[in-house]
Amino acid sequence: MALGLYIHVPFCLKKCRYCDFTSYPYRRAAAKDYLAALIREIQLYGTFLDAGEKEIASLFIGGGTPTCLPVGDLNKIIECISSFFRLTPECEITVEVNPGTIDAGGLYELRRTGINRLSVGVQSLADGLLKMLGRVHNAAQAADAICLARQAGFDNINIDLIYGLPDQSLAVWQETLDRTVSFEPEHIAAYGLQLEEGTPLEQSVVRGEMKACPEELELSMYHTAISSLKEGGYHHYEISNFARPGRTCKHNLVYWLNQTYLGLGPAAHSSLRGERFANERELERYRSRLWQGEFPIADRETIAVETEISETIFLGLRLLQGVDLAAFQRRFGRRAEDLYSSQINKLIKDGLVEIEGRCLRLTERGLPLANRVFLEFV
Repeated sequence: MALGLYIHVPFCLKKCRYCDFTSYPYRRAAAKDYLAALIREIQLYGTFLDAGEKEIASLFIGGGTPTCLPVGDLNKIIECISSFFRLTPECEITVEVNPGTIDAGGLYELRRTGINRLSVGVQSLADGLLKMLGRVHNAAQAADAICLARQAGFDNINIDLIYGLPDQSLAVWQETLDRTVSFEPEHIAAYGLQLEEGTPLEQSVVRGEMKACPEELELSMYHTAISSLKEGGYHHYEISNFARPGRTCKHNLVYWLNQTYLGLGPAAHSSLRGERFANERELERYRSRLWQGEFPIADRETIAVETEISETIFLGLRLLQGVDLAAFQRRFGRRAEDLYSSQINKLIKDGLVEIEGRCLRLTERGLPLANRVFLEFV
């Protein structure tokens, strides 16, 4: 089975106030060191893995802010991957782009490198909310970035949005949704804000400087997204993701279907050969271990069959089509209905899941209560 390959670029011009991902202020010298180490990591895996493990169906370059790097650096990464791995002809190659860190020339260059999908971190189209989030762009720059991406030849664009923000009204959220649909992206991801402990935004809420979005309002925003995007021609295929026909995100499907993936770069995670492992987070330790000829793995665990079964269920339930019960039985030699009969029956009785055809899936009522459902399978 082909791999999903993730590359983590751990640099940002400025860290957003809600972000707890591993990232550092962009410095050219540090970026050069990172690039040399990453290329070394690609080479190590390229020689370590078997031929059948080096077929790549999706490549996702995320961060951080990948477009902090010069386009030439991104091109070197893709060229190195192409030298040691086999990208399938239909390989989806995505790079995350933040408005304010890319211009028309850079977008043309990205397209020429072979990148065929952009994920644009818009988050909001209200300038006040963008400032509160600590984004480096405004709404006009976001709109310009999408327009320039089209001009550069990109025909597969995702727009990331966040709802449930402090001081965000339902009317402002609706306006953001309407404007986003007007850009006609192929894919839209709409996520509820997670106030991660220790982030500046979370600390502002703790100190009472702003109020967290009420749960009832956040739920209304979620339902508004579902109805507005459906009306706009988007298929709701995962809890937080919407796509035009044929434009679901191949890379994220690897995760939701609990398939194998390899993550390279500081703090990147992998699931491969029955193990789950994570790289060193700290740049210098990541770099030094690679130059010592070691894989920069900080944590490793064997995935027990019971864990794989559990994760296949609750990750698959993130998809609106749900868990394919026949595929589950082929994969594990056991029926999910037998393994989790009491849990499934209870959730069906509560109106949170249903079995339609040969798929176990969330009901409309179960969608906003998905985490409660998932706990039944952990």
